[in-house]
Amino acid sequence: MLAGIGVTWYTSLEQGRAIQVSAQVVESLARALDLNAAERNHLFLLARGQQPADPYPFTAAVSPALQRILDGMSAFPAYVANPRWDLLGWNQAMARVYTDFGALPPRERNILRLGFTHPSRQTLLANWEQAARGLLALFRASTERYVGEPWLKALVAELELASPEFREWWPHHAVQATHAGSKELNHPLVGRLVLQPTTFQVADAPDLRMVVYTPVAEANTASKLAQLLGPMEVGTAG
Repeated sequence: MLAGIGVTWYTSLEQGRAIQVSAQVVESLARALDLNAAERNHLFLLARGQQPADPYPFTAAVSPALQRILDGMSAFPAYVANPRWDLLGWNQAMARVYTDFGALPPRERNILRLGFTHPSRQTLLANWEQAARGLLALFRASTERYVGEPWLKALVAELELASPEFREWWPHHAVQATHAGSKELNHPLVGRLVLQPTTFQVADAPDLRMVVYTPVAEANTASKLAQLLGPMEVGTAG
């Protein structure tokens, strides 16, 4: 009754009979059963063979445990972002290699905004155009299930106004599932750094991903990182 579904029809669904189930019906059931995000996804997979296109609200902050993990990887720059590519957590290594994210307004802690509207990022990356195009391809692949969502339309419209490069490249529809290679940086303090990004999904919060940058064995990156990082304090997320 709470889901607005007839008993006979619900029984057919529960028994796994060959019936067509709309996303709206499954959503009604998820609300009536008060399912959490993982249970709701599981229900969609059972009933429709696919995950819901409109997930629950994004995680807004990293847990203290996850922040401790970031801080514990003190030798490697690392961060955690949500599907909108908002930076929710990072360590001191990430802040010293890239920028002091804690000094930025929360709205500006977004990977795409930083990449396309902050001149410092364009000078930091050795080949900014190649990196930015790769960034767009990764973003398109990671947000394909959110096509049509108001937040995605708004972010794209904002960046099309703010960046001529974004406006030119976004319509190319390039798609890239994972980081294609290492990132070369021209750091103002230690010079050339070559870092390999690796992405991990956070099991306790499936909408979050952690990206860790490890030094590549060229350009003396490991020793330059050690020089750059030096003594560090823990606790960085804002």
